[in-house]
Amino acid sequence: MAGPNPPYYNSTSKSTTINPHWKKTKLYSLALITGLCSLAYLLGVWQHGGGSITSITANLGASIPCTISTKNSTKTPTTTTSISTSTQPLDFATHHSLDDGGAVSLPDEIIKTYPPCDVKYSEYTPCEDPERSLKFNRRRLKYRERHCPEKGELLKCRVPAPHGYMNPFKWPMSRDLVWYANVPHKELTVEKAVQNWIRYEEDRFRFPGGGTMFPNGADAYIDDIGKLINLKDGSIRTAIDTGCGVASWGAYLLSRNILTMSFAPRDTHEAQVQFALERGVPALIGVIASKRLPYPSRAFDMAHCSRCLIPWGQYVDRVLRPGGYWILSGPPINWKKQWGGWQRTKEDLSDEQTVIEKVAKSLCWKKLVEKEGIAIWQKPTNHIHCKASRKIIKNPPFCPAQDPDKAWYTNLGNCLTPLPEVPNIQEVAGGELEKWPERLNAIPPRISRGTVRGVTAEVFQKDILAWNRRVSYYKTVNNQLGQAGRYRNLLDMNAYLGGFAASLIEDPVWVMNVVPVEAKVNTLGVIYERGLIGTYQSWCEAMSTYPRTYDLIHADSVFTLYKDRCEMEDILLEMDRILRPEGSVIFRDDVDILVKVKRITDGLNWDSQIVDHEDGPPQREKLLFAVKSYWTAPATSDQGGSNTF
Repeated sequence: MAGPNPPYYNSTSKSTTINPHWKKTKLYSLALITGLCSLAYLLGVWQHGGGSITSITANLGASIPCTISTKNSTKTPTTTTSISTSTQPLDFATHHSLDDGGAVSLPDEIIKTYPPCDVKYSEYTPCEDPERSLKFNRRRLKYRERHCPEKGELLKCRVPAPHGYMNPFKWPMSRDLVWYANVPHKELTVEKAVQNWIRYEEDRFRFPGGGTMFPNGADAYIDDIGKLINLKDGSIRTAIDTGCGVASWGAYLLSRNILTMSFAPRDTHEAQVQFALERGVPALIGVIASKRLPYPSRAFDMAHCSRCLIPWGQYVDRVLRPGGYWILSGPPINWKKQWGGWQRTKEDLSDEQTVIEKVAKSLCWKKLVEKEGIAIWQKPTNHIHCKASRKIIKNPPFCPAQDPDKAWYTNLGNCLTPLPEVPNIQEVAGGELEKWPERLNAIPPRISRGTVRGVTAEVFQKDILAWNRRVSYYKTVNNQLGQAGRYRNLLDMNAYLGGFAASLIEDPVWVMNVVPVEAKVNTLGVIYERGLIGTYQSWCEAMSTYPRTYDLIHADSVFTLYKDRCEMEDILLEMDRILRPEGSVIFRDDVDILVKVKRITDGLNWDSQIVDHEDGPPQREKLLFAVKSYWTAPATSDQGGSNTF
């Protein structure tokens, strides 16, 4: 790599600024040089009989344009005050794999540049920082919830990939294989060796599909569940796995067209969620503590917890759909047959089982079956009988009037979230959903019942057509988007009705649909009713995920939404953190906003170009396609080799 390494950056460093006196001196020098050159030119022309000074001056002014480039780059077109569609396509291909030891040379920027962070930040998760969490109350695991840095603590640098980082294996191979260099943690291979979670093999990890409660593999375990409830008829599409480990349960459900939101706390050393994401499985960092889970009410058809060590009842009920299933495996389920191998007393297990049964009954859940180490309960389809039973079972009481979908830093109450009212016991509260895959494009109940302000059935259907056309256009600009296996983990930062994700449903990708908490209308419930998944997020803060989570990020009107709310620079730095090397971004926004975005992405060493809207040049809304450069932290002394900044 030509040139020295950029300096490391940490939160106490100050960004480089240009001395005003230097600027002024440079301008004076430029003016003097220009004047001398012009005088020499005029004298030369006069000496060779070129005519009068007046005519010469007029011709000179007419032939030399007075435009000044704002950037000097060897990788992207020069940016001027006019916007046009570049005729040179971006290179979206993957260049860095096992046999490629090359490195990308980065151009010198005269705009603000962002140096690499220190290598210690390679797995930095700003809102789940272990050091910051120690300052908070340990009661009910509050210290492991989101605690984001203050504005003055924000890093103004690019989080590095670890040395030797390579693009992940393509799906479905990635389900079973992960490069060691990408997640260099061997702890789980020792701690979970008997449970067959993960194995270390030379330069990679292998995931046999095992788990604490499924020694024969997740596939066999899911088959056992499938003998107890129907996993094949499309009635179960969305699932949530609490305390997911490396997300093998969710990984193997994908082949059954069941999309699982897996979550677990940020580990100090095991990086379970990071492994899940590297495998190409949906996951977020999360903990069940004092706040609501960041999902709307009635989101999931099925919820699961294996060897559950959490007070699950009050957390899961709100997000479980009417008629949905709660699956619990491991101690104390069926303890009378299993207790000998659990190293616990019969009395202890019996007491825990009694508490579980009592909680489930208080929620009006019906126990369907208990077999081997698996127990399954079902939530009622409405609360008519449950409300009548409150006269006998007083706790927990029904929550007072509130928004059941509000779930961003929302305190958890010790109460039962009421389901929407229904006229009779046969009705499904909130409306019955179509089975998958018809569910995707059927009018969601929240829309047909008029509970989403400003969104009608006609608006929904037009949105489907619009996104099919837009994504088709995207694929003509970024042809890698249409190539199976090039991208796997996708993020839609402002998902609205989930149209972007829905239009990609036939591709081997999954999309994390984000509904910003600042959006005018809360549409995340609609997204779940379509059989898609997502979360709430404020983009003034970092996302609860590891660096290098996503292969492609879609940002539709994000910077219009956040104008005057928080800094564009900080949002783009967060995007850089969660985007893989050589990952892509598609921005849609007003042209003036995209010009500002491009200046910052140039400073991040992304290749980018502004192109016309799919409806042509007259539209003020434009598209900015960008690709993050490949670069990693330098090799340490024991690794050897050259640095790759």
